[in-house]
Amino acid sequence: MLQKKEHPKEKPGLHPRNKHRTRYNFKELIRSSPALAPFVRLNDYEDESIDFANAEAVMLLNKALLKQYYGVDYWSIPPGYLCPPIPGRADYIHYIADLLGSYNNGVIPTGPQIKCLDIGVGANCIYPIIGNKEYGWSFVGSDIEPVAIQSAANIIETNARLKGKVELRLQPNSKDIFRGVIRTGEHFDLTICNPPFHASWEEAQAGTLRKLSNLKGKRITKATLNFGGKNKELWCEGGEEKFVQKMITQSKLMASSCFWFSTLIAKSSHLKSVYSALKKVEAVDVRTIPMNQGNKVSRIVAWTYVNR
Repeated sequence: MLQKKEHPKEKPGLHPRNKHRTRYNFKELIRSSPALAPFVRLNDYEDESIDFANAEAVMLLNKALLKQYYGVDYWSIPPGYLCPPIPGRADYIHYIADLLGSYNNGVIPTGPQIKCLDIGVGANCIYPIIGNKEYGWSFVGSDIEPVAIQSAANIIETNARLKGKVELRLQPNSKDIFRGVIRTGEHFDLTICNPPFHASWEEAQAGTLRKLSNLKGKRITKATLNFGGKNKELWCEGGEEKFVQKMITQSKLMASSCFWFSTLIAKSSHLKSVYSALKKVEAVDVRTIPMNQGNKVSRIVAWTYVNR
């Protein structure tokens, strides 16, 4: 056993409004979600935790967090689909809310009249869940995977507070991002996206092995995805960099359909080509919003074609 760690009361890297700034209170989470109990144990520092390399434990932790903080009584995803780290997803929503507020006299706009498009909503439907609960926004979620759309639909249908507030649309063409989803005359206040990171299946597998090895503190040679992720969620040809470049190019065609376009950029080395693409499409304003979740540093890049 190692000497007990002294932890700060709050995680300073997370957004000030993020509900997950404090350490997880497992006693509270177990009270609302008893199924989590068998997976909570004392770690080497005598702190309550779960084994984050255990897919079932991570899934049950997510269910407990969504029930405790976001009023979601039912949440489930098919085997192998992405089980997202909720604090990081919440950060994106809060930071992009600040961006909208900066154009509204510092007041974050709330309510269903604020319309958000989630590109790649996934089977987990996580951004609409958080964005609707925190700010009352309405969402359209798009995806190229019919199974993901069906899973997200099940989550919406079994949680009364999400009904009528989240609409799902299947993207019929994997080469398109906005076309085929945004309808004629339709307008969004913002788009959000967590793009596929890796450029190939092999690269995605290697990344999973690195993550699991870090979690276990030893070299892992067989990938068992703790956070899951089907092929199209984790990788695409050209990876994050090419996907975002395509998104930027295609956003120009929808310049009048959305106020702010945005995407996560996980790798800082991709920023140079992203800024170059944004210059090419003549975006009138570009914002880079840094995010820091523990050891993970990422950022949101947002752009608009609207002068205000």
